[in-house]
Amino acid sequence: MASKEHIERTLVIFKPDAIQRGIVGDILARFERVGLKVVGMKMATPTRDQYYDHYETIGKVISRRGEGVFNAVLDFMLQGPVIVMVLEGVEAIEVVRKLVGSTEPKSAAIGTIRGDYSHISYQRADSEKKSTPNLIHASDGSADAAKEIKHWFSDSELYEYQALHEKFTR
Repeated sequence: MASKEHIERTLVIFKPDAIQRGIVGDILARFERVGLKVVGMKMATPTRDQYYDHYETIGKVISRRGEGVFNAVLDFMLQGPVIVMVLEGVEAIEVVRKLVGSTEPKSAAIGTIRGDYSHISYQRADSEKKSTPNLIHASDGSADAAKEIKHWFSDSELYEYQALHEKFTR
């Protein structure tokens, strides 16, 4: 049996704009191509309270750009269903963050998910008092990933299995 060292789980949320644009499959394929596997996935229409707890727990939206932005993010997330998933793999948190790109789409490098599929700046969103549509949420570190996974998934909703590439590379 191979070592579980460096194997991590991370939370990813496909936001309403990713679903409404019909690009979930394209984005998911990027994660799978680098060897990450889906160990939990569900479509949901969370409540404002669920989102509030998610963003408040990690505390980044308020500290980064203010209470008005926090409320705009909550309003944006309520515009449609989301897909919440847990990805697993070697150093999954860092790999996912690298694939996703900078939180501000305008600053995201070409080749990243946000760099290829979005371009709105914080300034534009702030001037319109809206959230910045950036397609996807990804856990920022191991502590955030653990809290976020526990917030969105019960243990019975997460699966253990060996991906085909794991069977033949050990």
